[in-house]
Amino acid sequence: MTLTRSELNERLESVVDPQTGENIVSMGLVNEIRIGEEAIEVSLAFNTPYAPTELQLGNEIRDVIAESGYEPELHAEVGEEHGFDETVLPGVRNVVAVASGKGGVGKTTVAANLAAGLCDRGARVGILDADVHGPNVPRLLPTENEPGVMPDGDIVPPRSDGVMVMSTDYMMPDDDDQPAVLRGPMVNNVMMKFVNEVEWGRLDYLVVDLPPGTGDASLNLLQSLPVAGVVIVTTPQEMAVSDARKGLRLFEDHGAPVLGIVENMSAFCCPSCGDTHDILGRGGGESIGLDYDVPVVTTLPIHPDFDSESTGGPTIRDDDSEIQDELFEMVDSVADRIGEVNRRTVMEHTDSGSAIDSDEVPMEAESAR
Repeated sequence: MTLTRSELNERLESVVDPQTGENIVSMGLVNEIRIGEEAIEVSLAFNTPYAPTELQLGNEIRDVIAESGYEPELHAEVGEEHGFDETVLPGVRNVVAVASGKGGVGKTTVAANLAAGLCDRGARVGILDADVHGPNVPRLLPTENEPGVMPDGDIVPPRSDGVMVMSTDYMMPDDDDQPAVLRGPMVNNVMMKFVNEVEWGRLDYLVVDLPPGTGDASLNLLQSLPVAGVVIVTTPQEMAVSDARKGLRLFEDHGAPVLGIVENMSAFCCPSCGDTHDILGRGGGESIGLDYDVPVVTTLPIHPDFDSESTGGPTIRDDDSEIQDELFEMVDSVADRIGEVNRRTVMEHTDSGSAIDSDEVPMEAESAR
C-alpha cells in the first residue's frame, strides 16, 4: 500500500526541533514531498549546512522515511517565501558578522578560526576582512595568490586552504608599517566594493570580520547585507565588556540577531604549576549573556597557540593544539545558533505547516544533504 502525503506528514510530526520545541511540520520546514514507488523525496527549509542540530534532524527524518519502507532523499532549499533576502549576495546562504566593542580582544582570531572550522566541517566558506584600518585576516589565513579580476571587472578572492579571503590588505602597499588612512566616505566605498564587486560564487557562510566599535563599517554592513547573525567577542575586562554591550545594542537596535558571546582570554593555565589564573577578570561574557538573554557560545583561554606567527595559520587547523577541540565546539555552537535563527525565521513566515504532494519528476534543489 502506497504511503500518502497525509500519513507521512503525520509521521514527520514526531520529529521535533530541540531548539524551538516545535515539530518540523508545524514550523513549515517541510517544503515539498514527492512519493515514488521506492523512494520519497523531501525538500526541507534548512539553510545552515553542517549545523549539528540540522544534521540530527535530517537523520531523524531519514529514519522516519526508512521505517515507512522507502528510501529517503532529502534536499535543502529556502527562498524569499521563507523570509530570506535573495537580492543581495544571492549565492551566499548566511552572512555572519564577528564584532567587538574595542580592539585587541581577539576578534580577528575568532573570525579566522570560525571560517576555517566551518570549511573543515565541509561547508563552502568565505571571509571578508572589513577592518579596513587594521586588516589582519591574511596573516591568519595566508593565501598563495593575490585576488584575480574577471572580464567584467569583478574581483575573485584567493583561497586559503579552501576559504575564500578578501581584505583591504591586498590593496595596501607592501610596507607593513604603512597606515590605511581612510575617512568615512572612503570606508563606505570600500565596503560597497566588497559587497557589489566581489565574485564570491556560492557560499554556505560568509564570515565578516568587522572593525572594532560602532562606526561606519558596522552600520554599512547592517544597511547593505542580510546578516544572519552576529558573534560578539569580548575579554573579561570591565572596559571590554562595557564596549561589547554597546556593540551588541547596535546590532539589536538594527534587527540583526545576536548569536552569542565569545569570551576570549578568559583564563591562563600556567604551564609550570598547572594552576588556572583569571588574569583579566572573570564572568564578563556571562554577565552580558544574562542581561541580554544571549548564550556564551564559548570561553577561550590565553594560549600561545593563538600566535599566528608560530603556527602559520589558524589554530583550529593545528592538530597538535590543546585548544583545537574548544575551537571546534565554538564552530558547532555558532552554526547551531545560525540554524536556530534561520528555522525561527521560516516559522515566522509560514502560514501552514502542510507539505505539497506531487507526482512530477524529481525536484531540482539548491543543495543536497
